[in-house]
Amino acid sequence: MDFELSEEQRAIAEAVAALLAKHAGWERAAALAREGACDFALERALADAGFLDAATSGEAGLLEAALVVEAVAHAAGAVAAGAAALAVPAALGRALPGPVALADLAQPGPVRFAADARTLLLLDGAAARALTLEPGDVPRLETPYGYPMGRIPVSLAAAGHDLGPGAGARLRDAWRAALAVELAGTMRGALETTLGYLKQRRQFGRPLASFQAVQHRLAACSVQVEAARWLAFETAARRAPAEGAALAAAYAAGAARRLFAETHQLSGAIGYTREHPLHVFSMRLQALRLELGGAAEHARAAAAARWGRA
Repeated sequence: MDFELSEEQRAIAEAVAALLAKHAGWERAAALAREGACDFALERALADAGFLDAATSGEAGLLEAALVVEAVAHAAGAVAAGAAALAVPAALGRALPGPVALADLAQPGPVRFAADARTLLLLDGAAARALTLEPGDVPRLETPYGYPMGRIPVSLAAAGHDLGPGAGARLRDAWRAALAVELAGTMRGALETTLGYLKQRRQFGRPLASFQAVQHRLAACSVQVEAARWLAFETAARRAPAEGAALAAAYAAGAARRLFAETHQLSGAIGYTREHPLHVFSMRLQALRLELGGAAEHARAAAAARWGRA
């Protein structure tokens, strides 16, 4: 895999970063989280600029879409970019009306963006179904995780039209690839937030970031974030193969658990307050790392892809 972005990829990354600097950020994310709301203004801006269609426009592909999704997660954007820009094109080869929510009926619980979704994709074992939602179809839930959440009612569990043979497996693999990318971007945001604080916070007349023990821990976190990021980009570039997507998701979910503990411990008490930006990223990590069954389920899927199920 080439770890250098092409000129076109760098241009995409720079353009989406510039857009997100105007339309996203932790303060906006925190305000939206208090309302449990999706950022429709950001979604329109991304769609109008063509970023949500990067994988299906014919001028780019899934790796470019992953660059967009990772940047949105890094900027704490409250939009379903992972589903709309990466998972759906990777699994189905086309775009669907957004916002898009992904739900696995085998994993009951809150579903990200379900209360605001226009399209809901349901995983039901080996099958996958799609249905169009109207406002109010999915009840909104209050959670501390920084995403707008909803709970799929029983009346919708068997609804929708079947997406065809093999759609369930393809969608699950693509969802894992998107999760890995979102985890990588969110971890990068958490680590950069922590580093910024440690450069400013002084103890014994020196910035905390200048102490060697702190630097060692930051370096270990940085290695995990970069490894998760490039594993995620690789699986997107390879069109989310079952084993690669599962391994990328498993590694990212495990790294997210460790990064949550490290960034909060390094930040001290302020990291748990609403006035500090760390909670925007760290609470999202808690939601993302448990999605689709978490690291253990991703690891089982990787083993099954390589050796088959027992």
